[in-house]
Order: sequence, then C-alpha cells, then structure tokens
Amino acid sequence: MPDFLLPDLGEGLTDAEILTWLVEVGDEVRVDQPVVEVETAKASVEVPIPFAGRVSALFGNPGERVLVGSPLITVDEAGAADRARSAAGSKPAATEAPAAPAASEAAAESSEYSGNVLVGYGTSSAPARRRGRLRRPGAAASASNGSGPVATSVISPVVRKLARDRGIDLAAVRPSDPSGVIRRCDVEEFSPVQAPAAVSREPAEAAVRPAAAGIERVPLAGLRKAMADKLSRSRREIPEATVWVDVDATGLLEARQALNAARPDEPVSVLALVARFCVLGLQRYRELNSRIGEDAVEILPDVNLGFAAQTPRGLVVPVVPKAQALTTRQLSAALTARTDAARGGSLTPAELTGGTFTVNNYGVFGVDGSAAIINHPEVAILGLGRIIDRPWVHDGTLTVRQVSQLTLSFDHRACDGGVAGGFLRFVADCIENPVTALGEL
Repeated sequence: MPDFLLPDLGEGLTDAEILTWLVEVGDEVRVDQPVVEVETAKASVEVPIPFAGRVSALFGNPGERVLVGSPLITVDEAGAADRARSAAGSKPAATEAPAAPAASEAAAESSEYSGNVLVGYGTSSAPARRRGRLRRPGAAASASNGSGPVATSVISPVVRKLARDRGIDLAAVRPSDPSGVIRRCDVEEFSPVQAPAAVSREPAEAAVRPAAAGIERVPLAGLRKAMADKLSRSRREIPEATVWVDVDATGLLEARQALNAARPDEPVSVLALVARFCVLGLQRYRELNSRIGEDAVEILPDVNLGFAAQTPRGLVVPVVPKAQALTTRQLSAALTARTDAARGGSLTPAELTGGTFTVNNYGVFGVDGSAAIINHPEVAILGLGRIIDRPWVHDGTLTVRQVSQLTLSFDHRACDGGVAGGFLRFVADCIENPVTALGEL
C-alpha cells in the first residue's frame, strides 16, 4: 500500500492547501490521473498520481495545508488483481482495515498533525489508523437526524476569497449543490441564521477575524505571504534606482485604433503595444534583461515578459515566455489569455515563474506614477500611468494631448543610469511615434 506524497511543486514552495479531492476512497486510479486540486502560493494545480490501484485512504480535508513530502493518498496496488480474482469466482482479499478505536484515533491525531498542517510521512500502518476519520468531499457529516452540518468542499479560489473578504466561515455555509460544493451564490446569500449551534472553525477558512475591538487581522498566508517574501527580499538585496518621463501617448492610441479597425477580430491592447516596445528596447539594452550572478551580470537570451495582474487572490505576475518571437497581435492575445487565466485561478506555477522583465500598467487604478518594486530576481520593471488629457507643446503649439508617465525601476548593479535612461527614452519615443518602432521589427 504505497503512500503518494505531496510532490515538490517547484520554485521553493513548501506546502499547499487542499482545494478539492477528485477521487474518493474505493475509486480506481490510473497512472498520471489527477487526484486532488491544491492551491499553492502561486496557483491552483491538479496533482496527478504516479501509480495505479484502488484508493484506500485520503489524508486531509479541503482547507487544510499539507507540507511537501507529506502523504496525500494511500493506494492499494493489489486491488485490481483482487477484483480480477473475484470476477473469476475467487474471493478477494480484504483491502480495508477497520477504523481504530477512539483512543487510537486521538493518539494518531496528536502525533500526526501540527495545528492544521499535515506533518507525518506515514507508514504501512498509518492509513489503517486514520482512514475512518477523514472526510470526503460531498459526503455527509451530519448525524442521522440530519440536523448537523454537511461536509463541503470549495473548488473556486474566487469563492474562498469572497468568503474571506466578508469574514464568513465556510464551515458554516450550507451548499445548495447536492454534491456538497460551495458556490459563489451560497456565500453571497449566506446569513448567520444558517449556521448550526456548534460549528468547528477551521483557521484556513477564516482568514479575516477580529482580534480585538476595532482591529482586524489579515494573515500573511498563501499568495499574500509569497508576494510579501519576494518584495521584502527585493528591497533588502537590490540597490534600486528609479527614472521617469512624461510621454505623449496620442500617437500610441491612434496606432491602436488603426490596428483594431483593420483586424477587429484580433484586437491589440495598449499594454501589448507598450510591452512590444519594451521587448524591442530590451534587445538593444540587454543588461536590463538579466540576472545578478555570484560575480557577474548574466544577460539572458530570451525575453520572458512578466506583467502585473490583479486577481481575487491578490497580485500575481504571469509570464509570456520568449516574447521576442511573437508578433504584436500574438503578444496581445497571450497577455489577454493569461490575464483571464490569472483571474480564474487556473494558471500553473510554470506560467507564473521564469520572468526576466516585468511591465506594470498601474494606470488602470487611476494613478499617474509609482516607483514599483522590482520583481526579484529580475533587474528592472517598467510602469505605465494613466493616460489623460493634459496641456502639451506639440509642433511648437500649446495644445491638449493624451499624456502618460513612464517609470523604470532598475537594479543599479546590472547597469548604470545611461543604460536605464537610454532604454526608457527608446520606449517613450516608440510610444510618441509608433512608426519609429517599425525600424526595429
């Protein structure tokens, strides 16, 4: 009965939260079949199992955090052979051990768990001890009179975020779906009168709780903690400098309008045009597409373009790999697709890592400028402020133009102000006169 342990999901992730089980005890599983959906600090991921057999135990309930290397599922690899013998008329061997007595359950609970995080690695006898007390998604947890709560699971990170924002304990929400899955409408329509007299509150589901009168605590966990750690490291390690320039974006908007009129089925966004100009600039000022090594600046061959995206789970930075190989329309489509996936919580960790340069369109929040924090281990980030009507001297005449502000934060170890200023001026010139970019394509 091998235990399937939570694998290393990459990029230094040490744990994950169980979102929903995709199998139940007794199910047959095949090699590489997804068996559980977990949420890491970067994305929601379906985890496949590396062997086949019959599931005899599930370790953990939705909402619990599991350490990398801890058991997720026990699979009886002999199950298939047993059922084959049964079909041939022979009696199958028992594959389920009975649940241990209550005292043994309590001892197992004490020794195998720390808080709400699974820490045990499991032995051949551990599944038999724990099998009886683990809840399966959609299975009833109430007494026979039906007065208690039902076991539930939450699939959508959007639903979890909505509950956290409203201070709602998902353990108290009754799902309208017969499968036991809590949906957005269940949270939106939740009223405290739904809650049973006694509800066990799981820390993973109650992210926002009053600590004292007038005070709220928002735990730094999951995505928020990952971003906090990365930004803190950036500030600690990177000698950062920022340069900025006001830019006349009237020509940019006119170019976008012409492009979209020619191909309305493949629209190009403002972010895509600015990103394209950044990619061109990085091929000229290559020090800004680099990493800081032990004793050298490591200039990278490909522009893996990251862009800041605000989602219900918080800020994420999806990455478009090898952006220099894409046309402007292809780049725009990739940015749109990854934005939609980020907001839906379906990006994989691979799609959120490996960036070499980041673009941040904070203008969508109605602000003009920002000294953005560099996305470690990159060495630069470009920000675009809102585009608004402003007085501007154009062709020797004071007129109203559509103006924005560009900022570039850069690691001074990677380059000096001449390189940073040259790159920023190149991007600004492309925005003011997009025709000039044609010479670089």
